[in-house]
Parts: sequence; structure tokens; C-alpha cells
Amino acid sequence: MKIVLIGYMGSGKTTIGKIIAKELKCSFLDLDEVLENELGTSIPEVFKTKGEVFFRKKEHQFLNEIVSKDASFILSTGGGTPCYSGNMDTMLKEADAVVYLKVAIAGLVQRLMPEKEHRPLIKNIANEDLPEFIGKHLFERNNYYLKADHIVNCDNKEPQRIAEEIIALLG
Repeated sequence: MKIVLIGYMGSGKTTIGKIIAKELKCSFLDLDEVLENELGTSIPEVFKTKGEVFFRKKEHQFLNEIVSKDASFILSTGGGTPCYSGNMDTMLKEADAVVYLKVAIAGLVQRLMPEKEHRPLIKNIANEDLPEFIGKHLFERNNYYLKADHIVNCDNKEPQRIAEEIIALLG
């Protein structure tokens, strides 16, 4: 079974993906980790030295390699992955299920504020501007996120509970 988790940064894709993989006894892959391992550097460093266009090309390449494999896995993607290079259509076609982990703007702000330094997209945004930035960004990405096979509301829920909900959805 191939399950892909999508959602905005900070929505819990990696945390929840690891729980689901453990419960279903299959491998867990984090697309960002795959990218960092293959490129031999961190994503913030790739953004800084090679730019977003290079990053998105590599992301697309590695996503295609992963989802075309004949293997069972849980894959967490980057927040922007579904929005570029036809990636969402590829995921919907190749995976058994694409699950959108939906978190409200306030929840995302609360989760991302302490992690800003490690997030290239929001690193230089003033704290008071973060809700508006996330809101606009979510609005732009929503058309992609809402194509998912399943949408799971993650507000005020523990990761274990969210993982159990997803496993139940998968039957």
C-alpha cells in the first residue's frame, strides 16, 4: 500500500507518517529527508545556494522515483510538493491514497513560530505577519490540497489519534 501525506508545513506529516508506518508495519519515507540525503545538504542550504527552482526540480524527480516503485510505504511530502510540476496528479495516480492533513491557520502559527529558524519559507517573516502569510499561502495551495483522496482535520488532536483516523479511513 502506498500512502502519501500532504499538508502545509507544520501540519504533522512526518510525525503522523511515522506512527502510521509503525502501525501498518511498512516503511516510512520523508521526501525532504530523501532530498537532503541525495543532495548531501540541508533543504535550507539548497534554497540558499541553488534556489527554489532547482529544489522543485529535484523534489519532482525524487517524488517520481519513489511513487513509481512497487513497494508499500508511507510518504510525507514537503508542504509545497503537491503544487508544482504536476506532482499532485502523479501522487493521485500512483498512490493508493493521498491524505491531506488539514490544520487551521492559528494552529499552524502556533506550531511554526518556535521552528521559524529551520523553515526557509518563513524564516524572515515577522511574527506578527506570520498568520497573514500562512493564510495567503494556504489559499494559494488549497486547490491542490483539496484534490486529496481524504481530508483529515487535525486541529486539537494528538498525532496518535490522527494516525488512527487515517488507518480507519484506509480500511
